[in-house]
Amino acid sequence: MAERGLTARLGGLREAVEAAEGRLEVPEVGRARALLAKAGARQALGEATVVALAGATGSGKSTLFNALSGAQVSTPGVRRPTTGTAHATVWGEPQDALLDWLQVPRRHLHAPTGTPQDAALDGLVLLDLPDHDSVRLENRLEVDRLVELVDVLVWVLDPEKYADAAVHDRYLEPLAGHAGALLVVLNQADRLPEADLATIRADLRRLLDAEGLADAALLPISARTGAGLPELTGLLADRVAARRAATERLTADVRAAARDLQQHCGTSSSGARRADRAALTRALSDAAGVPAVTSAVERSTLKAGTAATGWPVVRWLGKLRPDPLRRLHLQAGARSSLPEVGAVEQAGMATAVRRARDAAGEGLPLVWADDLRRRTEVSTERLADRLDQAVAGTDLGSDRTPLWQRGVGGLQWLVTAAALVGALWLLVLVVLGWLQVADLVPLPRVEGIPVPTLLLVGGLLAGLLLAVLARPFVAFRARRRARRVRRRLDDAVAAVGQAEVLDPLAATTADHDRFCAALARAAG
Repeated sequence: MAERGLTARLGGLREAVEAAEGRLEVPEVGRARALLAKAGARQALGEATVVALAGATGSGKSTLFNALSGAQVSTPGVRRPTTGTAHATVWGEPQDALLDWLQVPRRHLHAPTGTPQDAALDGLVLLDLPDHDSVRLENRLEVDRLVELVDVLVWVLDPEKYADAAVHDRYLEPLAGHAGALLVVLNQADRLPEADLATIRADLRRLLDAEGLADAALLPISARTGAGLPELTGLLADRVAARRAATERLTADVRAAARDLQQHCGTSSSGARRADRAALTRALSDAAGVPAVTSAVERSTLKAGTAATGWPVVRWLGKLRPDPLRRLHLQAGARSSLPEVGAVEQAGMATAVRRARDAAGEGLPLVWADDLRRRTEVSTERLADRLDQAVAGTDLGSDRTPLWQRGVGGLQWLVTAAALVGALWLLVLVVLGWLQVADLVPLPRVEGIPVPTLLLVGGLLAGLLLAVLARPFVAFRARRRARRVRRRLDDAVAAVGQAEVLDPLAATTADHDRFCAALARAAG
């Protein structure tokens, strides 16, 4: 059950580290990653219980180690000769792979005596660590390294330095939450009168309780006389028999790592608001030149419609003016001729991105807010290129002339032809008059008005009237096409904003939520 619980916690911590990878640049992530590596290696090395004796110079730690080992394995003294090297005594089968991982080269295999005590300790690996207060740096570093790796830590204190701040602040207090992996022994109890021993023990208990170690066992012993050793051996035997000391230590480590990481959890963000999304799209549209494209589409459509429905005689005048839309060179995959993003548009983009980022980051801790900022730091040049490609690749709709405009254009040609016939007729009459034979040709009239005059004037007036009547419909079509194009361009620009700004924001907030949920499983 405990193993399954540890597996679930490790899975939660691993998922949290994966969610934080590349996002949270904090030391807690590095420590959690190292813990996962340690847990994987330790679980693969079997169920032996690694117990380490740690203490200061002169605390009697090595004497206690020898007493438990039943042999003179470690040399006691004020300064040990092999200062940077830990000693190991192994009960039962050799644990070479485990000791190789611990990097403990000096090993002693306990000689079996056939006693119940030996049987109870089968599977114990007892380490004698260097003195934590040694004058040599490598000693202290070795202690720090092994304290992180062992399953159970037995801290040996002496009556003179039991309240040493260096021990409590650096080693004992950080083990709060690891009470199951810690035993505290007050050695050299034989040197104290009973009353003084009781006083010191009570004071040490108070210190441990204040440091969050109320559940840590405290034993007064004497390694020299053997007083208290049976009780200590019994506690070690209990941990060896349970075969779960490594699991309990790793569980405590995982919970502590998860709690350290939980300081970087905030409330779940709802993401960018609809108003912020709309503002971002407007700002990007302005920067992409969407208003200019929309205006060009409207003017181009109006120009083409006017040419299709206008008087054919003057249509050539419209061809002298370049098409507003073609001047922009909007072709997919090519750089358009839209104006460069100006300072005003850049400021608008920056403001809209910042508002969307702030909305997505509401309730998030600073480290996640920093990641949001990094994820949305898109260069103006890159964003401008993406926007230009989106605009250039947008379908602006068909530019074919509608049937009704063709019909009006056909009528224009008919009335123009009528006016031309009338003009030619009148010209013939002028020539005949100059030849003085006009009276020989009959001149038809309608209501007293000569037909050639009616054809000329009527054709001109009809053409003008057709152009005037068609103009509002042409303008309406131009505006409608411009609105459709504006929606398509806004959609294309919104897709760029989604990919370059909103998706990174959503990914970060989703990873934050996944990170916190995984830590809850690891720490729960």
